Amino acid sequence: MASQDSLEVFLDGFAGGDPLRTAVARAVAGIAKAGATLGALVAEGPHGTDHASVIGGNAGGDAQKALDVKAHDLVVAALRDAGVHSVGSEESDEVEHLNDAGLVVVAVDPLDGSSNIETNVSVGTIFSVLPVLPEGDSFLQPGNRQLAAGYVIYGPHTDIVLTLGTGVEVFTLDRADNTFYVRNPHAAIPEECKEFAVNASNYRFWSPAIRHYIDDLLAGTDGPREKDFNMRWVASLVADTSRILARGGIFLYPGDTRKGYTSGRIRLTYEANPIAFLVEQAGGRASTGKERILDVVPTDLHQRTPIIFGAAKEVQRVEQYEANPETLGERSPLFGYRGLFRA
Repeated sequence: MASQDSLEVFLDGFAGGDPLRTAVARAVAGIAKAGATLGALVAEGPHGTDHASVIGGNAGGDAQKALDVKAHDLVVAALRDAGVHSVGSEESDEVEHLNDAGLVVVAVDPLDGSSNIETNVSVGTIFSVLPVLPEGDSFLQPGNRQLAAGYVIYGPHTDIVLTLGTGVEVFTLDRADNTFYVRNPHAAIPEECKEFAVNASNYRFWSPAIRHYIDDLLAGTDGPREKDFNMRWVASLVADTSRILARGGIFLYPGDTRKGYTSGRIRLTYEANPIAFLVEQAGGRASTGKERILDVVPTDLHQRTPIIFGAAKEVQRVEQYEANPETLGERSPLFGYRGLFRA
């Protein structure tokens, strides 16, 4: 691929006249079109029309901001024009039917990280493209059946991070001609892990295995890992994913003992699955802590899941902690079950 290939050229080459691939390419192009417009709206910041105002709640019970609704409307309109069969959105209780003849459906979080709008932190649009099933609910397929997935991230620049099942490509929007051009045609997660992303304020609610794992990271050179780790936590899934794609590391949002958090908080169909597909295609691993994310069969469009993703060996290490919690933390009294945060 030439260094200045556009997303349009890339998608045309992928489609190659095949009807299903063409449907996938049109869906991705629709997301990119909506993303270019949405990126400009996000960039308006306080000059926009009350983008950060809370106007209600979404299907998952989270606060819904004005820009969430605008993002939803933009994405749905673009996918309707792209001939997509149906859209399942975080911002809508029910699936929206668009086109009887469509060959694909799209599950989408139109504006991930919207709680950060007023803080000027990167936010994004996460999407998953699935085939239309002849029978049953097309949105309740495991993530291993995705045809394409990715996200558009609105930060210092606007990127679309994409997989069509053959690796990960990163395209950056050139505002001069409103076109996405390839920036990184072979994105890969570094194997070495020196950073971890987790909301440490929830430590007391985690399972013993997760607490043990974090204790060992925090112990640094004095602990069983014998090296220091840095903690990073943006609380914007697309921002944390982009950092891991660029610098490596691991992201953890496990289930915990709080009410409503036992099954995690990340939505399976339109957040965890597309991120997991990207991560695996970039050489990483994505897990609930006990099983591969992409093998989980959804039972509801808005189903939640624990998620741990990043460098493959590091995610496998967490799975080992989860599988054998009784054997952990015995190497040093300081870093045993009681941990750094326990009296």
